[in-house]
Amino acid sequence: MLTDNGSCYRSRAFNEALGEDVKHKFTRPYRPQTNGKVERFNRTMLEEWAYAHAYGSEAERVAAFPEFLHHYNHHRGHTALKGSSPADRVPNLSGQNT
Repeated sequence: MLTDNGSCYRSRAFNEALGEDVKHKFTRPYRPQTNGKVERFNRTMLEEWAYAHAYGSEAERVAAFPEFLHHYNHHRGHTALKGSSPADRVPNLSGQNT
């Protein structure tokens, strides 16, 4: 999880909510480029998942998130990656190489 350095993200309650399996990283202070990546991902989630369809309930919206995330990471081209998906950039992701 990448967040800015706000006090709400440094609280004990927030870190307990993340659990032990989630690695929490902070953006560097006075480095807007890093925070821009987070803001762009948030905007993409709003446009392509959260408000892209008329969901019947919040539970239905939450249930659609794994499919969106899979599409985002494996099938959606990213301009910063010259049209490749993030999964295309990771060697041996699907285990086909030894």
